[in-house]
Amino acid sequence: MSPSVTVDDVMRDPDQFDEFYKDVRTRLLLLTYCLTGDLPAARAAVRDSFVVTSHHWRKVQRLEDPEAWVRVRACAHAQRRHTAKLWHREKGLDPEVKATLDALGKLPLVQRKTLLLTELTTASMAEIAREVGLPRADTERELQSATSQLALLREVPTTSIRTLFDPVRAHVEDGRWPRATIIRRSGAARRRTHTVIGVAATVAALVVTGTLVTDTGGVRPTLAGERVEARTKHKPSAPPTPEPIDVPEETLLTAEQVGARVPGPSWSITRTDDNSSGDGLVMPCQDERYADGKGTAALVRTFSSRGAKPAEAMQATQASVSERAAGRGYRTALAWFAGCGDDRAQLLETREAAGIGDEAMLVVLRTWDDPASTVVAGVARTGQLTTTVVTRTPAGRKPSLATSASLLADAVTGLCGRPGAGTCTTVPRLKEVAPVPVATMPGMLAEVDLPPVGDVRRPWVGTEPRQARDNAAATGCDKTAFDQAPMTNGATRTFLIPGARLRDEFGLTETVGSLPERRAAAFVDGVRDRLERCSKKQFGTEVDRISHLDAKHRDLTVWRVTTEITDKRSVSFLMGIVRLRTSLAQVGFVSDPPAEMTSKDFTALVERALERLDAMPRP
Repeated sequence: MSPSVTVDDVMRDPDQFDEFYKDVRTRLLLLTYCLTGDLPAARAAVRDSFVVTSHHWRKVQRLEDPEAWVRVRACAHAQRRHTAKLWHREKGLDPEVKATLDALGKLPLVQRKTLLLTELTTASMAEIAREVGLPRADTERELQSATSQLALLREVPTTSIRTLFDPVRAHVEDGRWPRATIIRRSGAARRRTHTVIGVAATVAALVVTGTLVTDTGGVRPTLAGERVEARTKHKPSAPPTPEPIDVPEETLLTAEQVGARVPGPSWSITRTDDNSSGDGLVMPCQDERYADGKGTAALVRTFSSRGAKPAEAMQATQASVSERAAGRGYRTALAWFAGCGDDRAQLLETREAAGIGDEAMLVVLRTWDDPASTVVAGVARTGQLTTTVVTRTPAGRKPSLATSASLLADAVTGLCGRPGAGTCTTVPRLKEVAPVPVATMPGMLAEVDLPPVGDVRRPWVGTEPRQARDNAAATGCDKTAFDQAPMTNGATRTFLIPGARLRDEFGLTETVGSLPERRAAAFVDGVRDRLERCSKKQFGTEVDRISHLDAKHRDLTVWRVTTEITDKRSVSFLMGIVRLRTSLAQVGFVSDPPAEMTSKDFTALVERALERLDAMPRP
């Protein structure tokens, strides 16, 4: 018996491993370097991981995602090698590289790893959750926190996060790598060592027990025979490329199905095609032609009803190359509506729709431009298929969300049983959930949350969030600050209506931050106390409490503060303070006579700020 037999067996196709090594190594080095801030440890970890990969290449190359197998080991090796070292110690780094590494070093490890896996790999959210060891919902929350924190630390919008890694990538690309032949020889030596140890252990076990096993024919098996058998097995051929999934027209909703669910006379189909012509924007809030730009097939169908106040309906269905790609398309389509960029669109409700496909949600919006309307968008995914159903009805005709869910369920049922389809439909169950985080900094209000004011016909526009060095949301009564220790995650942004010719004081500001829960509760109590005493302490100031909630893990109080500027002029200020466990937000609004906000609308907005805090990072 010669160990060379096993060595030959390891790398029967070295070219395939060499190509994989050259393609993947720099990506893994960038990931592990950003994870640890330690370039020598990261480089050694990636090298060692490829040695192990060459050892197990016969198994690894058959996996659906070999890179993920190596990545898990490279990250683990890098973290072990970096233990007890400073974050990063290199001198003479490019300032952009240093700034990004410094910012990453300020993130907790779980947040940092979640962010890096999202930005630097093609892993799905479910896979990322497994790698960081958290439930998917917690992983998504950590990602939102990490994204917002890194954007604040580097003073860039969250949409520019990915570009921060370009200078780091250029920095690690300059290094030299061991040749693939060296990696393979190291892997072969590793396997040879493991084989010798395994043989010795087996022989020792047989000697100790004093027994030898024979097969049914009385022939004693040998280790050499086992290796010969392994050597003579043919390598399985690569699985055939699956046929692209199609979306036939008969899978789409019919006019009769829409008419049975949505009020309105004489529903009819107005269009059915693959949406390849024109600008491709057929639904309210839609940002791109397709939610999955690399999908294998797509169909769009539109419906209309006749009458004095006609309604509209639209369905868009796509097939993706994999469930992972379909998941990305689902999240893209959902984000179109959750963060609707149409002028003067306001988010009203978000509902999770269990029992419809693999995942589904309803988003309810109101559009205020003439003619005002209510939009219900349902997005669902079943396997590799994603479908979006949108209805638009005239304002004042309140849609039934149960009916909208049933229509979305009908759409998924039409796809059920098709190639690429996953879970079908049972009984739809709606559950009100926190809004999908869509702001530049998750956890803060977005333009889509804001109601119309007065007769102003222009849309709200928010500034980029910045560190809360000052707080325009505070009143002269409380003068609350979010930039003093131990407050963390402090950020502030202001919303204005450009071109509306309103006075300079007009605007709405939100400031957020995090404290340990007891301190956060005491923080809110302090603001309430200062507001209660303000009328007595400041002459010419009146404070009226509009709404109040005081619970164990959440607080909400809203006031109207009116201050006399002169005998003939006073300024009215609406302010609310909210807390969700460790997260805090203060919202302040200064009105202008042509652009007033009712107390009811402002209170609803502060309640939305409380809901948004669910995406805030922990202190």
